Amino acid sequence: MFNSIRGTLTAKGVDSVFILSGDIEWDVAMPANDIHSLALNSECRVLTWLYHREDQVKLYGFYAERRRNTFLELLKVEGIGPKGAIKIMSGISQEDLEQALENGDLTRLEAVPGLGKKTAQKMLLSLKGKLVQTQGSGAVTTPYNDLVEALVGMGYDRRKAAEAIVKAEEGINKEMPAAEKEKLLFHEAIVYLSGT
Repeated sequence: MFNSIRGTLTAKGVDSVFILSGDIEWDVAMPANDIHSLALNSECRVLTWLYHREDQVKLYGFYAERRRNTFLELLKVEGIGPKGAIKIMSGISQEDLEQALENGDLTRLEAVPGLGKKTAQKMLLSLKGKLVQTQGSGAVTTPYNDLVEALVGMGYDRRKAAEAIVKAEEGINKEMPAAEKEKLLFHEAIVYLSGT
């Protein structure tokens, strides 16, 4: 279906953004933390998930693959729907959520607005160990998380994939159009990983 939308961010709300892509302006629901990561009137790429029911169609967006994965994992917890998942993700940072789940910190989860004790307990049972990525100390960070995820999906180690993207970016023209740049980065990263 839809994997992402690329366009100009024309408006930011409390829980949604408007993105102009071609002649269509999309209304995309997003967690508040992700909205803050986007700059108004600049080009952005938002990863998406389409919610479709008889009475409602809604597009949800996320700044990075890691955030979308968190949303999808939250939907697997009994009693959490798309709106609830967005609310949870708006009320706690990704790092705090991962840490609370890993440490079994029920008190921290209960402090998230709109999250009761029973749902917090279900989250602990369902999600412990599922959100934390292998990032150890000295982890490589890159704005191209979707490319890293694609490489991981091909069987490459996450850390090495991130390093390959960073290495590939060093030799690429910064003025190149974004879509073309991502294709080239992906190709160069695979070449780099094949030689290691």
